Amino acid sequence: MSTTITEIAPDIYRMSTFVPEANLAMNQFLVDGEEPLLFHAGQRALFTPVSDALSQLIDIGRLKWITFGHVEADECGAMNSWLAAAPDAQVAHGAMGCFVQVGDLADRPPIPLQDGDVLETGVRRVRHIDTPHVPHGWDAGLMFEETTSTLFCGDLFTAFGNHPTTTEHDIIGPALETEDLGHATALTPDLEPTIRALADLEPRILATMHTSTFYGDCVDTLHELANAYAERFAAETEKWKSDQM
Repeated sequence: MSTTITEIAPDIYRMSTFVPEANLAMNQFLVDGEEPLLFHAGQRALFTPVSDALSQLIDIGRLKWITFGHVEADECGAMNSWLAAAPDAQVAHGAMGCFVQVGDLADRPPIPLQDGDVLETGVRRVRHIDTPHVPHGWDAGLMFEETTSTLFCGDLFTAFGNHPTTTEHDIIGPALETEDLGHATALTPDLEPTIRALADLEPRILATMHTSTFYGDCVDTLHELANAYAERFAAETEKWKSDQM
């Protein structure tokens, strides 16, 4: 496996490793600056190629923040490997996730983030957004880089296959096809409004974890995704009501 590097916005780098066995791209993001931030620690098996890639961008020892959307192997499996390689780095994650999992899993105590807390890497400001159960996981959260309007989407828009690095074309169709196969998204009443709240941020770039980085109409795309899940939630609700009769 090899990791490719793409600068998707000033000071923001996508490190992508395609894993054939999973038929998925595993994307991790570096926000460079005086206090560099890594979004997604990745799986332990990917630490070597990804850390080699990151070393082409910065000295790993300069890494300050290690963050991720929720506790899963592909998001934080290599967390302690990064902590060992970067002695001054700290894990920063949502307060709920720190309380129930990360406080025990991390080799150094994590920094619990409240909704809206900002990590400053220098000129870049990365805001934590609590999104419990969206797309899944009690501790779920996303990050928004305010100065470039880059939304780090985590598992939203996940699509099987090896896709182009960047695109302005449809990312909803492949994502819904993948959802039909994996059913990874939690269909709850909060799903639609949470996605619409992300659209209200007016992102200009969608930095996805498992497909292309998107440069099209990000606001409209998020609303279209919310519409699609609203329809699915309504259908499942009607099915449940029918089953109760």
